[in-house]
This record gives sequence, C-alpha cells and structure tokens, in this order.
Amino acid sequence: MNAFEAEGLVKRYGATTALDGINLSAPPGTILGVLGPNGAGKTTAVRILATLLRPDAGRASVSGLDVVRHAARVRRLIGLTGQYASVDEDLTGAENLVLIGRLLDLRGADAKARAARLLAEFGLAEAADRRAGTYSGGMRRRLDLAASLVGRPDVIFLDEPTTGLDPAKREDVWNIIRRLVGDGVTVLLTTQYLEEADALADAISVIDHGKVIAHGTAAELKQVVGGQTVLVRPADPARLEEAAAIIAAVAGRPAESPGRDVVTVPVGGDAAFTEIVRRLDAAGISVTELSLRLPSLDEVFFTLTGHDTQQEEAA
Repeated sequence: MNAFEAEGLVKRYGATTALDGINLSAPPGTILGVLGPNGAGKTTAVRILATLLRPDAGRASVSGLDVVRHAARVRRLIGLTGQYASVDEDLTGAENLVLIGRLLDLRGADAKARAARLLAEFGLAEAADRRAGTYSGGMRRRLDLAASLVGRPDVIFLDEPTTGLDPAKREDVWNIIRRLVGDGVTVLLTTQYLEEADALADAISVIDHGKVIAHGTAAELKQVVGGQTVLVRPADPARLEEAAAIIAAVAGRPAESPGRDVVTVPVGGDAAFTEIVRRLDAAGISVTELSLRLPSLDEVFFTLTGHDTQQEEAA
C-alpha cells in the first residue's frame, strides 16, 4: 500500500482550474518530489492531501484512509510544513513545540520531553528558551519542521520548505529531510528548485498548469531530453577552437560554446567520451574540466513545457 495516493484530483476556483485530474503517490519511506513553478497547482494538491481542502473530483488517501471521509484520522498520521514558517513568535522555541504536543493530547511531561528531543535534533537546544521572534529565518524554518514532527507522523507534506533560505540553510533542511526518510517517514516535497528535486527525490512528478506532465526518477526524466553531453574546458584558452574541432569530429555534429573558454557537444554514449579523451591527449591539449553528463532537470522542464520556471513565474 502506498503511503499516500491521489487519483484524478480536480479543484476549481471559479473559472480557474487549479488541478486538472492529477495523480500522485509514493510508497512508504520515500520522497516524492512535486516540481513546478508558482501557480502550477502544487500547494493545492498538498492542501487536499492534508485535509485542508476538498477536491471537486477525484479521491485522495493517506495510509489507505480517505482524506475526506476520514479526515480526523488522517490528521493523526501526517505532518505539514507550509511555504512560510508558522511558529508563534511570542512563544519560545520550547513553548511552541510543547503547545503542539498538548494540542495532540500528549501529557505535559511527555510534550516537554518530545520538545526537548526535537530541539536537540534540529540544533535548537541552546535557543530553546528564546522567543521564536528572535530566531533567524533558518532557525524558524527548522522550528517549523520540528513542530510538524511532534506527533511522530508517518507522512510529511513539505510545501516548498526551503523558500527564501540561503544555500547553506537549504542544505541544512535537505539533511533533515534525509534523516526523516532514513527513519521510515514518507515525504511529499513540493519545490520550484530543480536542483532540490534532483538532490532529494526518489521519484519526481512534474506539474504544469494543474496537470502532471511527466513522472519518473530524475535519471528517467533526464532521458526525455535524450543523450549525454561532453563538456571540455582547455587549460589554454587559445586551444579552444582546436578542442572544439576534435569533439565535433567525434560526435559528428558542431560543438557549442555555452560560456567562455568551454565547449560542449551532445554524444550518443560513453564510447564517444572515451574517444574524445584519447584524441585530446594525442593532440597534447590539457584540460581543466572534462565531463560527461546527463541533461539537467532545468533542461528537462524546458523540453516538457517550452519554458523554464523563471519564465513561468514572471508570466
């Protein structure tokens, strides 16, 4: 049984269709990345799975429980972290978590013990007695994540949990998410950061305009673009054209220059890469960078939709 499932979800707001028959699911102990720009329908899907919205059509379940008919029971099984930290800034970090514990019917002593453990796990023990309003953005995000775990949920919905965080703080949140999954928790992670989905998700569903337009692992989605790309950066920029001619001859197509002092060319497989290495060595061309890579998720998204996430957000 999947940890959560959504089948044919439809949600409309007047003339706007936020969800147009999407399907989402994940087995226990995995991360499903839901990737798409703002307005794609990610948050609407999370709100339905978390019992905060009713779908206009379709069905959704968590651990086999229908999110509409068994909403109260579902809420006992899930944790939810929204796009913005929803902590009470007038309470201390410890008081925030104890409050959540008491609302979940934990005894006072148990709520305090659970709060202390989570604060330690999330690196907030020293700030436990400080008002949350004095926390940095990263600390508030960690406290918000800790709050979603007070009830020991089986499934956690993380709706763009790293929005607004700098790269270092984002990496901290990623490590927390990995630890959760290591403990057997199932995660639905919505994001508009393509590298985030690539780094964390076991499977990725790409949503655009309320529809799932692709689903698979990151590697499978990258195959949508097709092939691999060789990148060469000669140590001597004066030999760039010579390097470009070599890789173009092997690949059988013109090389491109996406940046200064670097050339790339699509290739059909590993054999071409080996031949390029051999010919560069024979020509005495030293390199500071030489790689064979699959397309990025940015390239996949552009191939699938005809635009990138930034273009869609601006529109």
